[in-house]
Amino acid sequence: MMRMRTKTTELTAVKGSPAAAENKLEVRPGGMLVQKRDPDEETYRVPPPKIRVRVKFGSIYHEIIINSTATFGELKKMLTGPTGLHHEDQKIIYKDKERASKTFLDVVGVKDKSKMVVLEDPISRERRQIEDRKNTVKEKAAKSMADISLEVYRLAGQVSALESVISNGGKVADKTVSDLIDLLMNHLLKLDEIKVDGDVNRQKKLQVQKVQRYVETLDVLKVKNTTSQPRINQTNGYTKRSVGKFAPPTTVASEQQAPSRGGVVVTTQWETFDSLPTVFPAPQTSTSTSTTSETTIQHNFNWDLILK
Repeated sequence: MMRMRTKTTELTAVKGSPAAAENKLEVRPGGMLVQKRDPDEETYRVPPPKIRVRVKFGSIYHEIIINSTATFGELKKMLTGPTGLHHEDQKIIYKDKERASKTFLDVVGVKDKSKMVVLEDPISRERRQIEDRKNTVKEKAAKSMADISLEVYRLAGQVSALESVISNGGKVADKTVSDLIDLLMNHLLKLDEIKVDGDVNRQKKLQVQKVQRYVETLDVLKVKNTTSQPRINQTNGYTKRSVGKFAPPTTVASEQQAPSRGGVVVTTQWETFDSLPTVFPAPQTSTSTSTTSETTIQHNFNWDLILK
C-alpha cells in the first residue's frame, strides 16, 4: 500500500499537478501568460534549411540561396543586386500569382529549386519616385528653415539693441534702421517661397509671425528716431541742451548785432569781440570850411564896378 501511494504521488506530481503546470508558464511584460521559454532551447534549435530558388528576370535566370522560412520581401532585397531593380519596384510571380512582400516562402509551398518570375512594377516605381521627391523637398525646406531661423535670431539681437538706444533718448542713423528692415523683409520673401506641409509648415508660420513683429517694432522706432530732436533752451546767453549741459550760443538769432553807434560795433559774440578791429571816427579839420569860404568869396562879383 505504501509503495502504491508513493508511486501514485510521484506520477501526479510529474504529470497532473498544478505545480508542474505553473513551472511551464510565465508572464510576459505585456501581462500575457505564455509557456515558459527554455534558455537552452535556442542553443540546440536546428536552423531552418536553405533552399535554392530560380528567379527569371527578362531572359536571364538568377539562382538565389535563401532560408525556407524567409519572406518574399527578403527575397526582393536579395534580387536588387542581380536585377538592378529597387526592392519596392519588384513584383514576384509564383504559381501564376503575385506574392506580397510579407508572405513567407514555406507558407505558399516554395521549395528547393522552385521557379518564379520577377517583373518591374511601373506603378510602384512612380509612387516611390513621387515619395522621394516629396522627401527631398521636405529636407530642403527644413534646411532653409534652419538657416533662416539662425539669421533671424541674429537680427533679433540688433533689433533689441536699437530699441534700447532709441528708448533711452539716443539717436541712430536712419539708414541703419532701414537696412535692418530690408533684411527682415527679404527673409519674409524667402519664407513665402517655402511651400510644404507638416511640421515644417507650422515652423514657417511661427517664424513669419516673429519676423513681422520685428518689422513692426522697427517701424515704430524709425518714426520715434526721426521725430526726436534735442530740445534747446536759452538761459543767460548760453544754450541749454536736453542733456543738461551748457554750451556757447551757436544760433543765428543769438548772434544778431546791434546797429553801430558812433563808429563802434556792438555785438554779443564775446568770443569774437577782441578780434574785431577798432573803428575810430575820422578827424575833422577846418580845411574844408576855409576852402568853401574862399570859393564863395571868389565867386562874389563886385556889381558896383559894373554899374559905373
